[in-house]
Amino acid sequence: MPAERSRPRFPAGPPVASFTLHGIPVSRGIAIGRAHLLAPAALDVKHYLVAEEQVEAEVSRLQQALAAVHKELQTLWNELPKDAPTELGAFIDVHALILSDPMISEAPLDIIRQRHYNAEWALLTQIDELSAQFDEIEDLYLRERKADIQQVAERVLKVLLGTEQMLPKSDGGEDEFQPQMIVVAHDISPADMLQFRDRSFIGFVTDVGGQNSHTAIVARSLDIPAAVGMSGASTLIDQDDWLIIDGEAGVVIANPSALVLEQYRERQQAAARAKKKLQKLKKTPAITKDGTEITLLANIELPDDCPAAMEAGANGVGLFRSEFLFMGRNSKIPSEDEQFEQYKKAVVAMKGRPVTIRTLDIGADKPLDQSEQTALNPALGLRAIRYCLAEPQIFLTQLRAILRASAFGKVRILIPMLAHAFEIDQSLAMIAQAKAELREQNIKFDDGVDVGAMIEIPAAALALPMFVKRMDFLSIGTNDLIQYTLAIDRVDYEVAHLYNPLHPAVLQLISMTIAAGHKAGIDVAVCGEMAGDVKLTRLLLGMGLREFSMHPAQLLSVKQEILNSDLARIMPQTRKIMRSMEPNVIADAVEQLQLM
Repeated sequence: MPAERSRPRFPAGPPVASFTLHGIPVSRGIAIGRAHLLAPAALDVKHYLVAEEQVEAEVSRLQQALAAVHKELQTLWNELPKDAPTELGAFIDVHALILSDPMISEAPLDIIRQRHYNAEWALLTQIDELSAQFDEIEDLYLRERKADIQQVAERVLKVLLGTEQMLPKSDGGEDEFQPQMIVVAHDISPADMLQFRDRSFIGFVTDVGGQNSHTAIVARSLDIPAAVGMSGASTLIDQDDWLIIDGEAGVVIANPSALVLEQYRERQQAAARAKKKLQKLKKTPAITKDGTEITLLANIELPDDCPAAMEAGANGVGLFRSEFLFMGRNSKIPSEDEQFEQYKKAVVAMKGRPVTIRTLDIGADKPLDQSEQTALNPALGLRAIRYCLAEPQIFLTQLRAILRASAFGKVRILIPMLAHAFEIDQSLAMIAQAKAELREQNIKFDDGVDVGAMIEIPAAALALPMFVKRMDFLSIGTNDLIQYTLAIDRVDYEVAHLYNPLHPAVLQLISMTIAAGHKAGIDVAVCGEMAGDVKLTRLLLGMGLREFSMHPAQLLSVKQEILNSDLARIMPQTRKIMRSMEPNVIADAVEQLQLM
């Protein structure tokens, strides 16, 4: 019967035991499909010694594999689809840099020559030694780098072993309800995710990863259901098992019963209808039921993201992460003209809407150069504005480029990671110097460009008077604010369960910042992940937030929540939440907000 074709069917044979896994939700949605396991190439590595006369041949074999992966990454970069998230290109650049690092490109060759190991064994030995070193240091950047190095090594090993795993393409048959695949792996690199595009890949499950790991960011950008941090998933799940991913709850159900399968299929269809309905809100102003207008802005990495922001109906760009123009470059630093052209492109593309450009936020998990990271704790070291003030020529060049772009539309400058009055004053002095230099050269710019501060360090939130006195606007970076407040490495899956945006200390800092901005008469936005989380929209509205900035894919869902919100009912409940210090009480009260 045709109706039966809409339901995935289990294979003939004895029933398979069902079980449920719990992990970290990173991308909303429901996926139903077959498990496609990606086994780590390291499991297939053989260990043997090569004869003296074969050593150079083995060295050559590894060099050829390294070159092949270089070419592969370059091809991936060149063939990036126009609609691919810009994060993918940035992550490919990072992997290319790692591949060129002597730790990967030269050290394994020395192991072959000195110990006579075969190429695979030599590479794996080097990777294991590096991983052991990183395990001894609890640090955001180093842990993230460890994962990237392991992913790059996986690519090289697959070339050496001749086992590159590509997903089969859809046969284009008439049965639109044929099982689609859910990738299950210990970890998935952002570059590897490219091979899953335009195929029947509908979700992924990984043993490791956190709420803001690279793969989590890409999953949200692609709008694909995913769950990470599911320790042991790749060993418990068998090839071709039926799986359900509940991206909202971070739950994976393996071999579900027919009843559970049908329930999730209905939820999936309802979600698809709701998503289609959201498209009708593109041109609808974001106004609450009681008539309060809310500004919805987009976060972008590159100018090419602007069309997606415009398509989603964004009122402007609340965060242009300029560091993506600097990362993964052979020449390292883009010239003033090159930066100017990119900033101008974004400003023109937004057609008069404001574009907030954050100055260079380099350091920690966003290194400018892999080989230059020497700090014991880069997350607390020379990063963001600290780096810019230590490199005044780089900073001045960027400021000149941003100011030049302001002649073509509304531009705002956002300074990250400020904590001290002298940092604010020095930054403003540098902006004044950049303006003076442009005047001397008769180059046009907006002399009244607004300058704002990122509030992402607890010290900044606790010393707001010195910020509102000097700055034109504030933007709360909740990702780092939560990380620094709770001392949680936000990409470390072992402590990811402690990363809690509803921690009372975090909520107090956010509320204080919004209130201080309102009192001073300056705009306050939230540009971190909290801004795009619909479960927190009403809470932020109740705190007084009137400006949200998020990934364009999240904008319509947040807008719908705003349209259904009544501030007169939300604000009293929010005040009760802010008086509580009990996590369970706060969580329950936030859920109640969703029902108001």
